[in-house]
Amino acid sequence: MKLFYCPLACSLADHIALEEAGVDYERERVDLSTKITATGRNYNELTSKGYVPALQLDNGEILTENVAILDWIASRHPKLGVRGELGRTRLLEALAYISTELHRSLRPLWHSSSNQEMAEARAAIQTRLQFLSDSLAGDYLFGENLTAADCYLFVMLLWAERFDLETPKPLVALRERMRARPAVRVAMAVEGLN
Repeated sequence: MKLFYCPLACSLADHIALEEAGVDYERERVDLSTKITATGRNYNELTSKGYVPALQLDNGEILTENVAILDWIASRHPKLGVRGELGRTRLLEALAYISTELHRSLRPLWHSSSNQEMAEARAAIQTRLQFLSDSLAGDYLFGENLTAADCYLFVMLLWAERFDLETPKPLVALRERMRARPAVRVAMAVEGLN
């Protein structure tokens, strides 16, 4: 299995989840501006989407999109899932919210946007961060155990920090708990983010 990633991109969530799962996998960095991987491969031949993450399974199949990859990891490594009858559904619900609401809201901060678009994005992000903060069921989104959704949320919290966004204190505490985890430290070191 091989994870295709770009440092500090949302693929960091998958990188962390794979480390937390303790599985054997390879990593390959992608230059998103040239679409060339560290081994010289044309990334667009792997996935025509042209963005990370992509996870190449041992049978050669390619998975893309954080929600799908994180769900796949959690389904094979239940410690990263949510327990209970609706566990998988609740995990998907959280992953979808992080992807479609929070991640999407951060886009204008990464790309040149008007002052009005930036202000609107910041306001939307604050609302979404507060919702997630109010939703915490313990140290992590679903209680005392880390899930794949926390891996994705952590990356969004790093982005919020990068853009100096006001972040609710419970999410700042979650970010720092995550940052201290050995798996997170490994993934961030590999990506040159320490």
